[in-house]
Amino acid sequence: MLLWTLCAAVLLLGLLFLRFPYLHLDLQHVLSKVRTGRQIRKHIQSNYTVLDRFLDAVRTHPHKPYLRFKDETFTYRDADALSNQAARVFVQSGRLKQGDTVAMFVGNEPMFLWLWLGLAKIGCPAAFLNHNVRSKSLLHCFSCCGASTLVAAAELQDAVEEILPSLLEQQVTVYILSDTSMTVGMESFTDKMSLASSEPLSKDLRSHVTLHSPAAYIYTSGTTGLPKAAVITHTKLWFLSWLQCTSGVNSSDVIYVSLPLYHSTGFLGCTGAIERGITVALRSKFSASQFWDDCRKYNVTVVQYIGEIMRYLCNTPKRPNDRDHRVRLALGNGIRADVWREFNSRFGKIQIREFYGATEGNIALHNYTGKIGAVGRDSFLNRMIFPICVIKYNVETEEPVRDSSGFCIKAGKGESGLLVSEISMRTPFFGYARDLQQTEKKKLHDVFKKGDVYFNTGDLLRVDEEGFIYFDDRVGDTFRWKGENVATTEVADVMTVADCIEEANVYGIKVPGQEGRAGMAAVTLRDGQKFDSADVFKHVENFLPAYARPRFIRIQSSIKVTGTFKHLKGKLVEEGFDPNLITDPIYFLDEKERNYIPLTLDVFNGVTSGKIKI
Repeated sequence: MLLWTLCAAVLLLGLLFLRFPYLHLDLQHVLSKVRTGRQIRKHIQSNYTVLDRFLDAVRTHPHKPYLRFKDETFTYRDADALSNQAARVFVQSGRLKQGDTVAMFVGNEPMFLWLWLGLAKIGCPAAFLNHNVRSKSLLHCFSCCGASTLVAAAELQDAVEEILPSLLEQQVTVYILSDTSMTVGMESFTDKMSLASSEPLSKDLRSHVTLHSPAAYIYTSGTTGLPKAAVITHTKLWFLSWLQCTSGVNSSDVIYVSLPLYHSTGFLGCTGAIERGITVALRSKFSASQFWDDCRKYNVTVVQYIGEIMRYLCNTPKRPNDRDHRVRLALGNGIRADVWREFNSRFGKIQIREFYGATEGNIALHNYTGKIGAVGRDSFLNRMIFPICVIKYNVETEEPVRDSSGFCIKAGKGESGLLVSEISMRTPFFGYARDLQQTEKKKLHDVFKKGDVYFNTGDLLRVDEEGFIYFDDRVGDTFRWKGENVATTEVADVMTVADCIEEANVYGIKVPGQEGRAGMAAVTLRDGQKFDSADVFKHVENFLPAYARPRFIRIQSSIKVTGTFKHLKGKLVEEGFDPNLITDPIYFLDEKERNYIPLTLDVFNGVTSGKIKI
């Protein structure tokens, strides 16, 4: 009888897994999320932050390397001492009050982490400014986080001096990471830090901090307008830092971070390493030619990526030692299915863990099955705990489709729609610093019933018949290029300051063989003016980071708008940059010529074939 019962149970399990082949992985993933949630609730009850985890790591393995940068190695004890010294500079200045925000305008270097850890030790959140932004955008980013102090890298001094009068008018304390400063209103920092004590600081300095306090502000372009400062609380930082744990990173791993630390992905590579108690190999800037050499040099086992990185690596010349490395795991987002296959074929069977999420979002998707091209799974188990849904969306009106009762409609299998996630106690949305209007814009009300509220991701995704989720596109006035989100209104505002341009309609277009969308601007010229290509090139070079500069400019006699004066982009996006379809003059940004040159058929064919790089 027992034998028959066992056989029946085995048969039942076999039939169950034939019907639901991913059930065991779905179950493992949900259980992992539940365990993570329980652990974080314990942390909330005991007020245990990522900083506390770092200090525990300092005590348990003080001599283990935390950071390797170029030819330098910093142990956990070194990191503790250096961040203590950085913290004391702020404390001894007497200018920071409890909870004040400090803006960091710093690139990928060890000081970025010493500053953040030091600020956490005195209970002050840090705002991570993108070191590519300049002028109006830089001043906006600084102002919207409410910071009272700015710390900038020495190589960024010119950019700070450009906005210094405005900062001094606001009585902002400005530090430069150097031993001396000859600029009035700008103080040196590293000389003060080298003289400061490295002894531990009193916990009383951060006694006001709870898990609901902000740990950092990380900027995102969002769907419209200038960058916004997403609030990263200590609780959210825990959730984000647990990605490495849920992806299979263990205590003996070494993670390679070449993404910008001002981005959530790069920064969380370092805080996730703290949670795991592992070593970070940090690079100042991604280099495709040096990537694998660095991995060999630092004995890297885990790498971070965005889709562009993987494509760049696959485009490098093949080498005999392409598989001579110890990398076993890659964590990131945005990799195309064809690049995924090519990467594994060329560099070895590296486990790729693709995820999806927004810096300010209240959910994240995780491709825990390894399904090529997918960003996650829409399993009933997952929906029970973290309610998400893909709803029908009208890309022309840029609004969700609603039924006769005014409620949203779930998209069908394989149908592209807007991804939304319910806002609740379990999945809160913290919004943007000092920007209630933009925070409210990210909320959808009365989605499936009266009174419910969902987070609008601003992204179009689709779910296939097996429940796998795939990313399709972004909606609104943002496109993604070179791994960066580009706000079209910001680019348009910059372009209309150029002497010859009257109006600009900026949008993203597909370019064969390229990830994301390249920037294109349809512009009208001022009366009596001709298109001054050299001046426009110089203008966008001075005021826009490289990824935000329009690759193509289309000269039009007028720009079509809606009844509410919103630029029409649908047909422009569809036409792209093909001179066979467009009679308007088109110009192409030529980096070598440092100019916008006419887009001839030869140039067009060179771009589409990949012979001309953009």
